[in-house]
Amino acid sequence: MVYKIPPATRIGHIHLKVADLDRALDFYQGLLGFEIMQRYGSEAVFISAGGYHHHIALNTWYSKDAPPAPQHAAGLFHTAILYPERRDLAVILKRLQDAKYPLTGAADHGVSEALYLNDPDGNGVELYWDRPQNQWPIDHEGNLQMVTEHLNLEELIKCI
Repeated sequence: MVYKIPPATRIGHIHLKVADLDRALDFYQGLLGFEIMQRYGSEAVFISAGGYHHHIALNTWYSKDAPPAPQHAAGLFHTAILYPERRDLAVILKRLQDAKYPLTGAADHGVSEALYLNDPDGNGVELYWDRPQNQWPIDHEGNLQMVTEHLNLEELIKCI
């Protein structure tokens, strides 16, 4: 019998190596709005949404003042941050636009709408919301049919 991970399993948190903790906090706390839950001096900080112990840990244990990891190497592609509603995604898009923070992409995946950007250390970040599961595209055999299509940012902003 093939083992299957329990369906209620979730990714709990991630630890990101950063070169400058305060610069990373300017992005994750100052721009994206995460809350500091605990700080370990100048070496690490745990941040979260909604009071959870931490969704993201930022640390400089092996990376203080280091350059970003090479783009064309094995490693983390991006961290995906799931917003509860489409309106919440529109609000963060407006915030990014107001801050003139560059996107690296935007896509409608059929199951979700996503914004892509890099943090100050070059770590990929996906900000997205999921459509209700009954709206996900499936083929005539019931197979999920995710896509990567243009996301109309002007239309997204209208739901604020």
